[in-house]
Amino acid sequence: MARVLIIDDDPSVGDMLSRVIRGMGHESRHVLTLGQGVSQAQTEQYDVIFLDVHMPDGNGLEALPEVKAAPSSPEVIIITGQSDRSGAELAIANGAWGYIPKRCSIKEMNLALTRALQYRREKQAQRPLTAIKREGIVGSSPRLNHCLDLLAQAAASEAPVLLTGETGTGKEVFARAIHENSARGAGGEFVVVDCAAQARTASAA
Repeated sequence: MARVLIIDDDPSVGDMLSRVIRGMGHESRHVLTLGQGVSQAQTEQYDVIFLDVHMPDGNGLEALPEVKAAPSSPEVIIITGQSDRSGAELAIANGAWGYIPKRCSIKEMNLALTRALQYRREKQAQRPLTAIKREGIVGSSPRLNHCLDLLAQAAASEAPVLLTGETGTGKEVFARAIHENSARGAGGEFVVVDCAAQARTASAA
């Protein structure tokens, strides 16, 4: 049984989510203010937190880092209105698991929670991999820790890995770390190929 916290000032949304969560056999708690939600996240153990964006005492997206940094490291699902979509997508890049529309169906709520809990179970099963070789990767922020969790999952997988980002953000450092922590790559040679240089050579020929 999982423990789920709902932070939303709309009682109808909270009641609907609570019914869905309890119907799935999990424990649910609903609070109506952001302050109560952050306090609950910091003092209680929760597996998943549904977090509304527009709250009477603050913005849920701005509180996301604090919620994610709670002792239980909960997965956070953002609850969005129609105008919040772009912000919710940015929140995913900053560590939120996902988002659901404010007036989504019960099936969508059920699916979002099921997938978030599955992701959490898989991440916890691989937790020993978070003690990874991380040469050149410095820091301990919630956002970096989320990246390290993804790094550990990528290293444990046999699937190809694509890293994207602007120049200077550390793609090669993370690629090397995935290589060094994977069973298929550790101990082998790490080869860097400059695709841009290859494209220039090809065009010149």
